[in-house]
Amino acid sequence: MTRIQKMTLDYHFKVEQEAGSSTFAFFGFNGTAGVWRISAIKEAGGWDDRTTVEDMDLAVRAGLKGWKFVYVGDVKVKSELPSNLKAYRRQQHRWTCGAANLFRKMGAEILLTKEVSLWWKLYLLYSFFLVRKVVAHVLPFVLYCVVIPFSVLIPEIKIPAWGVVYIPTAITILYAVRNPSSIHFIPFWILFENVMSFHRTKATFIGLLELGSVNEWVVTEKLGSVSNTKPVPQILERPRCRFWDRWTVSELLFAVFLFVCATYNLVYGSDFYFIYIYLQAITFIIVGTGFCGTSNS
Repeated sequence: MTRIQKMTLDYHFKVEQEAGSSTFAFFGFNGTAGVWRISAIKEAGGWDDRTTVEDMDLAVRAGLKGWKFVYVGDVKVKSELPSNLKAYRRQQHRWTCGAANLFRKMGAEILLTKEVSLWWKLYLLYSFFLVRKVVAHVLPFVLYCVVIPFSVLIPEIKIPAWGVVYIPTAITILYAVRNPSSIHFIPFWILFENVMSFHRTKATFIGLLELGSVNEWVVTEKLGSVSNTKPVPQILERPRCRFWDRWTVSELLFAVFLFVCATYNLVYGSDFYFIYIYLQAITFIIVGTGFCGTSNS
């Protein structure tokens, strides 16, 4: 699970943040390893807790005031990742829901401001928010977990080869190049990210529509926060944990749906989608039963 998060965060830092710094002198500050000028914070209006991504909120408001952001890639700062799925789901929900909600709250302000160029506004609204904070979360789930499985049940649905083969292959190669030491994790990383897209899609719509849990804040649980006097369980030494504390019913129900689609394709279909769908269903079961990461922190 640590390797999988490493591959995801590698893209976040080395592509989203470093590329944003190089091209537009802006990136979404994520609250870690950053140095701010006090004058920039004050001019941007200070911290605001209107969303669960107050760090990104401050960065966007500072960017609209003309402040420039610099990503220094050669400075290494240690940080800790969540080690169990429950904490990771909550973290991803907060990040995804908060960013979508910030897009809703600041879209008009970004469009109407006169302090930045039209090109910078387009980058912020289209690339930073719409593509990376909305479409990037919803599209993988809709295509790979809904459209492809339904296409085996409804023959009229035809999916072009570029959507099923070429794009996933290109993404896999790009991630493999960036993470050569974790190349053997790439297939499971793809399947795991599709499972997480299920939760991110839900969080995206909660943020965009400002539904009930839009401002839900649960501190991400990490092993480093445990008192030094309390022994920390190792990954291979699982403490006793009740199954119903670890299971996620929504993921298990979706796995059943995928198994039905895969079996139908295996029996009646003329293609080989069932291979992928079976693997995706198994991943939903692995994640849904909590057999990934530590079972308890």
